[in-house]
Amino acid sequence: MYRSLQRIRYPPFEHFHMDPRAVPLIEVVVESEDQPPPSFKIGADDDWMVEWRGCKSDDKEMPEISCEVSPEPFPFLMRTRNGWYIEPDPLHKMARRLIRPTVMLLILALLAHSMEPGLVSLGLITESFAGSYRIGPLGYPKLLLVAFPIFMIPIIFRMIANLRDIRRQNAYIASPIESPRMVLAVSGSEVRASRITMPVDMMPVRGRLQVGIAVPERSKVLEALQRSEGEQPSPGMSTRLPERRITSGEELGTGVGEATPMPVAHPRVLLLEPMRVHDPGDWVDLDGGGGAVLFKGPENQWPGSVYSALIAIHWEIVIEAIRDDGTKMKWVSQVIIPPRTGLEYVPKLPVRSGRTEST
Repeated sequence: MYRSLQRIRYPPFEHFHMDPRAVPLIEVVVESEDQPPPSFKIGADDDWMVEWRGCKSDDKEMPEISCEVSPEPFPFLMRTRNGWYIEPDPLHKMARRLIRPTVMLLILALLAHSMEPGLVSLGLITESFAGSYRIGPLGYPKLLLVAFPIFMIPIIFRMIANLRDIRRQNAYIASPIESPRMVLAVSGSEVRASRITMPVDMMPVRGRLQVGIAVPERSKVLEALQRSEGEQPSPGMSTRLPERRITSGEELGTGVGEATPMPVAHPRVLLLEPMRVHDPGDWVDLDGGGGAVLFKGPENQWPGSVYSALIAIHWEIVIEAIRDDGTKMKWVSQVIIPPRTGLEYVPKLPVRSGRTEST
């Protein structure tokens, strides 16, 4: 058995609203039948971070867990990050940006309406803005008749975007697309793709190589923190989702309507959920000519592909393409990067939102 030390503070779904120092740092000794990777550390101890190294004689006493360590991706990643995905409708992003200003407008309208007589007497608003419109037996405040329709705009945008997403997903299910064919040659953190053959109804636009860290397995997180399911969740963790869910998403999702905007019932989710720890290489333009393309990894030095219950370093190629009907899509496929030694310390862990529309 091999023994190694893992330390990780993984970002929650929306890390912008949480101080990393308030989230417990998971520190465990991992026992595995397979050899752990060469040591690496990304991120500072008082921030979002991940570290995997050998045990030292002066290490403090830590919980111990047993788990598989493998260079091959686990089944849940092959189900959630492999194949073609529909690009979420751009109205999702616009709707989210409009939520805060429209809510503030509605609150200000309610506040102004409550102080309407005083504002009129002080001359701050005119009679034309004050009072109500009478429709039948009821009166409707003029300010709210203006503010409330504006408040509804992001909700309407979201509904339209969901309907478009559902239509595009159903179109894909009715007419699936074959995966591209290519020959990959891996060298360090670079991947050369040659003899690229795209499906006849897909026009490639650009591609890149990227790396990230998958969400840690919930049961192992609780075991490492010495907590039990059903108790108050640790900071940064949500309560356990019910067994029966509205969507057919994976068990590592964060909640219906949050990570994924309205997926349809399908064995594989067709909207790609972003990795919350994510470091991409540069985009490379693809002309569809089938020539060789070099995908370079990110500037930071990342370890090779390695998968465990708490730390899973996942490399993948992403190709953006447009279908004949105008649907924007992404093709994702895992890449096995061999172990890398002598890695330099990376002071900042690259984190992002877990929302699908943020891709």
